[in-house]
Amino acid sequence: MSWQDLQTGLSERGYVASDDLAMALFLAVTLEKPLLLEGPAGVGKTQIAKTLAEMRGTKLIRLQCYEGLDASHAIYEWNYQRQLLSIRAAAEDRRSAEHIEEHIFSEKFLLQRPLLEAIRQDRPAVLLIDEIDRADEEFEAYLLEILSDFQITIPEIGTVAAKARPHVILTANGARDLSDALRRRCLYSFIDYPDRRTELAILKARQPGLESRLAEQIVGFVQALRKEELEKKPGVAEMLDWAAALSGLGVNDLADDPAQTQATLVCVLKTARDRAAVPTEVQQRLAGKAA
Repeated sequence: MSWQDLQTGLSERGYVASDDLAMALFLAVTLEKPLLLEGPAGVGKTQIAKTLAEMRGTKLIRLQCYEGLDASHAIYEWNYQRQLLSIRAAAEDRRSAEHIEEHIFSEKFLLQRPLLEAIRQDRPAVLLIDEIDRADEEFEAYLLEILSDFQITIPEIGTVAAKARPHVILTANGARDLSDALRRRCLYSFIDYPDRRTELAILKARQPGLESRLAEQIVGFVQALRKEELEKKPGVAEMLDWAAALSGLGVNDLADDPAQTQATLVCVLKTARDRAAVPTEVQQRLAGKAA
């Protein structure tokens, strides 16, 4: 399979990838290297992992990162309640301490979290490490062994090597700078807001039944909206939500019912300040440009 074949396969499933992104993903899959995707929120970084898993018919395993994320929630932990119950039962049976220790630190009591689950799959899974920049810098150190050698060390059991290397995709929205050590282990691609032609292709791929005129208006409006002074510029995901809302309401033209169009902007404007920045007169101006 070539990178063009991969690009076509993504497109057939509603994901329109640029040549640069398709090549980066193709090399990541071929070289079995993690792929780090950066860019604004809502431009399709998470979606490409979902589409890749669908395309390859494999499991998608997602680790959602957040501040304070640690190894026990990302890699593995022991089922302490079951261990305590087992210890009590073993003590009543007068089992030796060595037997108890060997028993409770076995697979039966191991709770695998996303990272351990991903490397224990028989077929290469797609491992999505979402919003890695929201996790603490210390957590990145936990990833280095996995991203370098695709193995995890569990002190009580030993080193668990990957049965099949997962396809790893990491996403970041720029919340903080990532370490050089993490970046060195990854291929890289930046996903920006698409141009009008690409965004229109995305909309038509995801909602093929949408009227062409309305699709042109929606994309033109959102493209113009991103040029306004907003706290949170709408991404592709918000554009698609808005298109679905307008279609569901039976809207054929943004200018037909300004009040209704204004009300539907809840799909693309996600803060009170941004809602206030786009009153009806601004909405009509943008709709006029999009026509």
